[in-house]
Amino acid sequence: MRSTFSPTTAASIVVANMIGTGVFTSLGFQLLEFSSPTLIISLWVIGGILALCGALCYAELGAALPRSGGEYNFLGQLYHPAAGFVSGWISATIGFAAPTALAAITFGTYLGAVLPDVSPTWAAAVLICVVGTMHAASRSASGRFQLAATAVKVLLIGLFVCAAPLVVGELQPLSWQLEADAFEHVLSAGFAVSLIYVNYAYTGWNAATYLSDELAEPQRVLPWVLTLGTTLVLVLYLALNTVFLYVAPVDAMVGKVEVGHIAATHAFGTAGGDIMGVVLAVLLVSTVSAMVLAGPRVLQVIGEDFPALGFLKAASPGGVPRRAILVQCGVSLLLVFTAAFDTILLFTGFTLALNTLAAVCGVFLLRRQGIDRPFTMPLYPAPPLIFIAITTWTMVYLLVERPAEALWGLGIVLAGILFWAVSRGRY
Repeated sequence: MRSTFSPTTAASIVVANMIGTGVFTSLGFQLLEFSSPTLIISLWVIGGILALCGALCYAELGAALPRSGGEYNFLGQLYHPAAGFVSGWISATIGFAAPTALAAITFGTYLGAVLPDVSPTWAAAVLICVVGTMHAASRSASGRFQLAATAVKVLLIGLFVCAAPLVVGELQPLSWQLEADAFEHVLSAGFAVSLIYVNYAYTGWNAATYLSDELAEPQRVLPWVLTLGTTLVLVLYLALNTVFLYVAPVDAMVGKVEVGHIAATHAFGTAGGDIMGVVLAVLLVSTVSAMVLAGPRVLQVIGEDFPALGFLKAASPGGVPRRAILVQCGVSLLLVFTAAFDTILLFTGFTLALNTLAAVCGVFLLRRQGIDRPFTMPLYPAPPLIFIAITTWTMVYLLVERPAEALWGLGIVLAGILFWAVSRGRY
């Protein structure tokens, strides 16, 4: 009998996919735009609400269309096979490979901040290779490692959030009062671009839909896995960013990637900060692990459906998509060695936003087509409308403010359309 992932393991994959690069790096970029703690935290609240709205939409979609592949499955069934292929193309090229690269780079950066002789780039590359090898071994070993790594991550974050404010010499004097021009800031391009960083930090709330075929009773399990995992991460993100702001001076974090290490150093001293730097690096192992676990499942189902990419469907006797794991890890390594951190983050965030936006819009098609829905989201149509409005707003601003990154994302979509057209003509 084919083994499956337990609901707890599926929830851990959601949490581990979400808690990664973004929450430990985004604050430094946000502080470049404004220093108001109220505005900073409001970004994370809005991002959390957006993720919850998306999770509710995906819960309804995943229960009604229970197959691995996430957006590839949803868009292919609700729109057209071409839309599904382009979505899968995004997943194949950057959807998982780029976040894997970012998490690995951040791992290397934190490790390099503590151990100067360690090359962040090579540390990132070694991590990807080790995790990829481990997940290619077996599903049971893969699931156990993911569950344990995520449990350690949540525990360590909780300890940091509780301990840092207690041991820091003096909390930063934050003012939570809104300034007179706060509303103008919320409607500004800077706020919208900062929300892209935050939305990227929440990316992963849909992770369980990528391996629906490997869950027992996905129609019953997916809704609570997605919503519970997303809610837990929302709480942790608000706590983490509040602690960062209270224990470290804003000037020390502005524009910096390693804000977690900076905050830990101010709270625990140089030695304690170095220890926390290593701890934060270890936390990112589970993020890389979750990406390498979930992403190849999308590549595998694409290989099953499209002859031009049929080599991706190969699996071990136990059902592990080893060839797809190798491809994803290869693309991640290419990004680690060739691209800048913030460029990867922004164009990945824009491209993934296109993917999820199309899937959430599919909820309306799902209901119009009368497909049986084992789970019905509460407060419909508010969740999809909120998600669509905020996501579209941030994407428009990014296209205006950072056109190069947005155009890279659109270029990947166009390349997917061309590849689909050519492959369909050959088979």
